[in-house]
Amino acid sequence: FLDANENSYGSPLPANYNRYPDPLQLDLKDAISKIKGVPIENTFLGNGSDEAIDLLYRAFCNPGKDNVIILPPTYGMYEVSANINDVEIRKVSLLPNFQLDLEKIAESIDKNTKIIFICSPNNPTGNSINREDIETILTNFKGIVVVDEAYINYARQKTFIQELTEYGNLVVLQTFSKAWGLAALRLGMAFSSRKVIDVLNKIKPPYNINQATQDLAFEALKNIDQVNTWIKETVTERERLSIELNALNIVTKVYLSDANFILARNGLRIGNGYQSGWFGYIIKS
Repeated sequence: FLDANENSYGSPLPANYNRYPDPLQLDLKDAISKIKGVPIENTFLGNGSDEAIDLLYRAFCNPGKDNVIILPPTYGMYEVSANINDVEIRKVSLLPNFQLDLEKIAESIDKNTKIIFICSPNNPTGNSINREDIETILTNFKGIVVVDEAYINYARQKTFIQELTEYGNLVVLQTFSKAWGLAALRLGMAFSSRKVIDVLNKIKPPYNINQATQDLAFEALKNIDQVNTWIKETVTERERLSIELNALNIVTKVYLSDANFILARNGLRIGNGYQSGWFGYIIKS
């Protein structure tokens, strides 16, 4: 420990936070492995899933040359990270039923396409993406396929973690921010082949997960029964709210949700309040 020049008196806090944390978070990964059934060597922990997304760009994309495919409407961080890393974004919109347009995705792929991001259950629509369609992409695309499962705990569809041994190009993202209720900790998980995980570990900052986060997440994992109860209650209330929304005259469609939120379409016509003078009237009055 002498080489790190840590404070030898300890910490003013009850825990021993004077020591630098385990850079590979082995104890926490072991606890996660017991729940997820994924070996430690196939697990990466990031400062939120956003760190894993950023590292995937840095590891597998050449700035100013390569491109990735995203499927809007979708999670906004894929595009943010692409812009930061100077990687071209190719957008292939989901079909009207919010499923994959496999034909247009295939047309958008070229030799410089390195990653396809699939959010399932999808943010912001809430639906799961057809499993067979994702498997088609995994089979036919030679680059990295990221399946972002931030909301998988609420889904009817099973996780793609079970397919890691089948597809070497699969990366599954999950998070402690949603069902686990630990958004403030910023702790995300990436599961993939050992080859991909080794690359991510080589390029990440040495201490990307602080000790306080590791300790709190480790304790939270002991309360999985409580978390499972919350998940069941959320799903029950989601179904009840869907029924209630369908009963409203103003609502024209309630979309099937596999998340902890619901997308609904209403019949209201939205106008430009500024152009109509309505906003100005409110301010004056």
